[in-house]
Amino acid sequence: MSEKPWDGRFSEKTDTSVETFTSSIDVDKRLYHHDIEGSIAHCRMLAKALIISETDADSIIQGLGKVKKEIERGEFVFNDSLEDIHMHIESSLAEKITKAAQKLHTARSRNDQVALDTRMYLRDAVKSIIQLLASLRHVIVMLAEDNLSAIMPGYTHLQRAQPVLFSHHMMAYYEMFTRDSQRFSDGLKRTDVNPLGSAALAGTTYPIDRDYTSEQLGFAKTSGNSIDSVSDRDYIIEFLSSASICMVHLSRISEELILWSSSEFNFIELPDSFATGSSIMPQKKNPDVPELVRGKTGRVFGNLMALLTIMKSLPLAYNRDMQEDKAPLFDTIDTLKACIDIYTKMLPKIRLNIDKMLDATRTGFLNATDMADYLVSKGIPFREAHACAGKAVNYAIGKGKELNELDLEELKTFSNKIEKNLFVFLETSAMIDRRKSFGGTATENVKAAVQSARKELKNEFAGFRT
Repeated sequence: MSEKPWDGRFSEKTDTSVETFTSSIDVDKRLYHHDIEGSIAHCRMLAKALIISETDADSIIQGLGKVKKEIERGEFVFNDSLEDIHMHIESSLAEKITKAAQKLHTARSRNDQVALDTRMYLRDAVKSIIQLLASLRHVIVMLAEDNLSAIMPGYTHLQRAQPVLFSHHMMAYYEMFTRDSQRFSDGLKRTDVNPLGSAALAGTTYPIDRDYTSEQLGFAKTSGNSIDSVSDRDYIIEFLSSASICMVHLSRISEELILWSSSEFNFIELPDSFATGSSIMPQKKNPDVPELVRGKTGRVFGNLMALLTIMKSLPLAYNRDMQEDKAPLFDTIDTLKACIDIYTKMLPKIRLNIDKMLDATRTGFLNATDMADYLVSKGIPFREAHACAGKAVNYAIGKGKELNELDLEELKTFSNKIEKNLFVFLETSAMIDRRKSFGGTATENVKAAVQSARKELKNEFAGFRT
């Protein structure tokens, strides 16, 4: 076997600087398992189609098994001259079984081979991420269920708006991460497509059986156009997009944990085991974990933008630019999995300052909307009721009081419909439990949402086991 598979066309050896520059082995060597698995399936198909003999197929498959064991034992030597994981494996196979190894690449190209490897790798990674998200969602549900009585201010514009259950707030993140899981699951449909057999771009003259290869590798579908098969990276872009949205959600909860753990809020305390100190200020306890997750979000966004930029001007079919798809893909997989995992471990250890959260609901006129609702219940149109409550708030500000601290005579100056029962109407727990509209913060709603989520997760975990 010649040093490089294309040596026959060239009169000069590749410059070592070019070998270094074009090498991707440091990045794509993690594909070795999927590359070997794909090669074994391809080899079996070649034998089934009588393109190679059963004897050669057996020899190739045994040789590939030896290569795999060498890599896993850390005995395999990588070097830039062989460029990528495909050439490393092929070269090592040739050393072990000589002539038969040269038949393995029949009816395929590195173009469809790398597309196959990345699809298989991403397919496994996405399944793992979906399971990690299920664990994170489970932790969120447990945190909500354990703190069903905790009340906190809900915010709009980062201003106190209306009281909500802490559990209701946390279940909002359950919804976000559930959508993330659904997005990844849906993206799997477009990832789970076998491109092998498309060869360089035009297909092959050999009588191959692509559906047999798909069956061997567990693919749901075989790609329908050879040009698209080798030039498509939509499935990676879609994954990076879904990962970016998931990181948005992780960044948003990070921002809230950072705010809530500050002295200004003091709603929660992060566990010591998930915080760090200052090298100069002895009193500091820094929320480094959520800060780093928030920071890593930009990194994942950058990976998405990198691949969009790589692909945006490429003519069909394969171009070497596409070698650059793997670094952002692998980095995003590693980053996202690490962020989900660290949150799954940290969230159960957060301590709530329940009294502090409740106290924060008692100032800032969080009951103003409920005063307007009370007036509506007395037959006053909402816009009129809204204006009446607004005037009462303005008056209370001037007196340095909250609405519920005004006496009945003061409140009656704004509407003669106001009665003593307004004060019960404005109690924080009553305000929460009146919000029974589907998806609202009423305790019975949140309990139902928690139970529904538990059932949903139970079914998902059962699916993972099967």
